[in-house]
Amino acid sequence: MQRCVIVGGAGIREYQRIRESLRGDDWFVYCDGGLKHVQELGQEPNLIVGDFDSHEQPETDTETIVLPCEKDDTDTVYAVKEAVRRGFRDFLLIGVTGERFDHTFGNISLLLYLDSQGIPACILDDYSEMRIVSRETAEVKEDCSWFSLLNISGTAKGITIRGAKYPLTDGEITSEYQYGISNEVLPGKTAHVSVREGRLLLVKVFGQK
Repeated sequence: MQRCVIVGGAGIREYQRIRESLRGDDWFVYCDGGLKHVQELGQEPNLIVGDFDSHEQPETDTETIVLPCEKDDTDTVYAVKEAVRRGFRDFLLIGVTGERFDHTFGNISLLLYLDSQGIPACILDDYSEMRIVSRETAEVKEDCSWFSLLNISGTAKGITIRGAKYPLTDGEITSEYQYGISNEVLPGKTAHVSVREGRLLLVKVFGQK
């Protein structure tokens, strides 16, 4: 299945790690300021979306959707919805977390939006990888420094963590009490995380030990 890569305008420093995560058949949507990443990523856009308040609209033959500056959806939200409309069922979002917390949180919420439609999605930035755990068991390999489970949507029940320093059986995490931060995969193991009811944000943190 071809994956859609959404590129936002937040800063990226670890381009090499991002490039290593890309696939040869990825389909790229650059959102306004995300165009500043084209050269470093080495990937030309298949679609450009934006109101161009943070980057000059390029003169190009690439399909471009010009949005109004005043709108409900951000450029990134619009791009994700447009890609879903076009039939994409696998997403990687890069350049969507960073300087603006409001945009960061809004973009993390896109993981919930996609999960609600049964569409797998991942956010990758300089420090971490983020995805939603809901219907299927998630694996956490030993290559990350830490992993955290955060509740950003209601109450998650029946949480099970295996193969980690802090295991859990039939646990519950609410939005008001986030005690699932900074767990570690046991040496030589792969951790497994599952949720019976609700959803959790799985954050894998890299290279900070």
